[in-house]
Amino acid sequence: MNRQILRLAIPNIISNLSVPLLGAIDTAVVGHLEHVYYLGAIAVGSIIFDFIFWGFGFLRMGTTGMVAQAYGAQQERKTRIILFRVLLVAAASSAFILLIQYPLIEISLYLVNASPEVEEYTRLYYHIRIFAAPATLALFGLNGWFLGMQNSTYPMMVTIFLNIVNIVLNLIFVFRFNMTVDGVAAGSLVASFLALGLAIILYKKKYGGVKLNIQWNELIETEELKKFFSVNRDIVIRTLCLIFSYAFFTAKSAEMGDVVLAANTILLQMWYISSYGTDGFAYAAESLVGRFKGAEDNNRLKSAVKANMLWGIGLGLLGTITYALFDTEIIALFTDKENVIAVAATVVIWLIVAPVVNSICFIWDGVYIGATATGAMRNSMLIATALVFVPVYFISEPFAGIHALWMAMTAFMVARGVILSAYAPTRIFGSAS
Repeated sequence: MNRQILRLAIPNIISNLSVPLLGAIDTAVVGHLEHVYYLGAIAVGSIIFDFIFWGFGFLRMGTTGMVAQAYGAQQERKTRIILFRVLLVAAASSAFILLIQYPLIEISLYLVNASPEVEEYTRLYYHIRIFAAPATLALFGLNGWFLGMQNSTYPMMVTIFLNIVNIVLNLIFVFRFNMTVDGVAAGSLVASFLALGLAIILYKKKYGGVKLNIQWNELIETEELKKFFSVNRDIVIRTLCLIFSYAFFTAKSAEMGDVVLAANTILLQMWYISSYGTDGFAYAAESLVGRFKGAEDNNRLKSAVKANMLWGIGLGLLGTITYALFDTEIIALFTDKENVIAVAATVVIWLIVAPVVNSICFIWDGVYIGATATGAMRNSMLIATALVFVPVYFISEPFAGIHALWMAMTAFMVARGVILSAYAPTRIFGSAS
């Protein structure tokens, strides 16, 4: 079991770590420009695109679970139908995003009380990167399908290619052509379409030889569509709650001033690095739990959950130790602004405990996605957001200040882990799903 987990997890960890690495380099590039509001614009712009793009994250997560179960049941034709269906949804969704792009940015900036300079450069960033929507959403679907087919190598190749190209283009645009946040946005736009091209080439290379002659009526079959949208509806709600917590965190940071916003942006990048690493085992859990669920092999399902949880917690502990030893040195890599470093140092203790605390709920997410037990995920996220995250912040903010944000975020992650653990006996291992 451990060998299967590592075969899936290691490529996922490598590819996942390249995602926050991109964000970290973007933050470091912009953090060394003349004005601190550039960093604020990247933070706000990134949160907006988290809402827009990861609101459609079900195209990746829902696809993995359903495809893995079809794979475990040896239903090859069904795996292809799911892929074409999700790409159809991705195309329609991206067209909708582009259609409503202007009200989206105005509503977003209305909700975030940022400085005029941050708003100005956020708009500049947004109006370029928004056109990456078709490629981004299609990649969600393709990468989710690859993972469901127990193939973590292709998503690794695509993600690493995407982020390396993105980093190179960002450095060229910003330092060679003297661009600012517009250079970062342009790099993301071009890299997204190049990565989509690579994903299509990889698909055709390994899977394109099978001619299944899938009909239109199979893509829009009523019962399958109901299941598709039921699973994905729950994932959308779950994802929007998660994005809300990060958006709320960023918005409240912005209200505290550009320096606090910059400091918390840097710490969040470090938070993402540790979480994406643990997500490598969460993705392995998605693939294996879905496969064993489809094959109705409950013993191997339990073994996969236990082993992935142990690996995830172990990696989280390594992250906690690393941040405890090198917190100041890592923060200094992101910016040379002494006032930003000083503010970050006051709350870095919350970042230090995060990797090991967060690992439990991250692994459970992978388990529930693989089992397509998405109703439990939705409920846990709604409870953790409405009854833990928001109340903890507002109760503690009058006396804790900036610490209230990190206290709320930590309590939110703990609550998710506790609730998902409580659901598991019936929703994962029992008859209910």
